[in-house]
Amino acid sequence: MEKVATRGRPREFDVDEALSAALRVFWTKGYEGASLSDLTEAMGITRPSLYAAFGNKEALFKQALDLYEEVKLAYVGQALESETAKGVARKMLNGAIETMTDGECRGCMGVIASVICQDAEATIREDLHRRNESSHRALVERMQKGIDDGDFPEPADAEAITRYLKAVLQGMSVQAQAGAKLEELQQVAEATLAGWPSR
Repeated sequence: MEKVATRGRPREFDVDEALSAALRVFWTKGYEGASLSDLTEAMGITRPSLYAAFGNKEALFKQALDLYEEVKLAYVGQALESETAKGVARKMLNGAIETMTDGECRGCMGVIASVICQDAEATIREDLHRRNESSHRALVERMQKGIDDGDFPEPADAEAITRYLKAVLQGMSVQAQAGAKLEELQQVAEATLAGWPSR
């Protein structure tokens, strides 16, 4: 782990730990709701140290999103490797539930950020749109493969299936933020899978 020395009084901090702390702040408060004071206090560093190590607040937010995708959304790539479209949906739902209810941060950071950052800088909105579009296209392509492989008993539309699954995931995120328990979210997942069209 990289150590960064701050100017002035000799002091070091762990960049990875500081970024993880920033991620938790953004996850719970959103981009605009997280003040620099919130961030530096949680990260245990000064503002000059934050700027020196991560750049400005916008750059820090994007790095936090990168970390979130790498660590918390690892299940998405695993889900896309499932043998069937229903298997993809199952792993997406289960992985999301685990992430949404794991520890102090509730809900999906991607959903939270997309909703809360509507008034943020254009570059932030564009970055979020790019990330969302990338994951959306990957899921559409995987659902199309499922259609081509005969995973669905009736004619199906990959775009519509993807939007349906994402709507369920987004709804679960909102419920998780509101305090829904693990068991309650699992019931939503089970109901979704029970109605999933498959051979």
